[in-house]
Amino acid sequence: MAIYVVSDLHAAADDLKKAVPEGSTLLLLGDLINFIDYTSMTGILTEVFDVKDVEEVVRLRTAGQVEEARGLMRRRSEGREHEIMTEIGRRVVAQYETVFASLVDPTYLILGNVDNPAVAHSFVDNYPGVHEVDGQVVTLEGERFGFAGGALPTPLNVAGEISEEEMAAKIDALDECDVLCTHIPPEVPELCFDTLAKKSERGSSDILRYIRDVQPRRAYFGHVHQPLVSSMYIGQTWCVNVGYFRGTKRAFPHSRD
Repeated sequence: MAIYVVSDLHAAADDLKKAVPEGSTLLLLGDLINFIDYTSMTGILTEVFDVKDVEEVVRLRTAGQVEEARGLMRRRSEGREHEIMTEIGRRVVAQYETVFASLVDPTYLILGNVDNPAVAHSFVDNYPGVHEVDGQVVTLEGERFGFAGGALPTPLNVAGEISEEEMAAKIDALDECDVLCTHIPPEVPELCFDTLAKKSERGSSDILRYIRDVQPRRAYFGHVHQPLVSSMYIGQTWCVNVGYFRGTKRAFPHSRD
């Protein structure tokens, strides 16, 4: 059975159907929904707020002025906070509905920083072919695949972030596996630097420690949309950023070779 790996779907459900053939196995490594696509200015935020305001929020965030960006959003929400939160919540649910309906059977998934864990979890039970495998090891075609989802804390403080202690506990629970699947990269500068944003995203020192100690054959991840380096070896482990799917529209084909 062919195995394909996708990360950073960001609601590109129609493209996923084209990229992953029926009868394949999908490993989905997080960021299922799209709050804001910085390149096209599309997503939930631009559906709820004025596009020019969202563009300014993006500019401030990119410049590291997170509190200023939050302040702008608070001012634009003033007097209609409940209405806006309700509308955002409705659109989050609608995106998850579309995404889950597009997933092949079987799909093994973990969540990313953009995801809303509570909402995503509510969909899993309705799709028998979709398996949430965070912190678990699954044997596929004779290989052990270990999964650890979530992203580490940042000033954005988004729903899918977890503590360093939680990440370490997930990684330590995996024991030994042949293929490590995470949302964020190991803490290696070349793998963490985003060339478009011109800044480093947070990688995990615990993921790096696991790779160095266990030396799985492959380590798959996403999170960094335009990485300085998309793949490299750490010892015997080939570390691969499988790509920003919403942008590339390509699923990464897993191989034992």
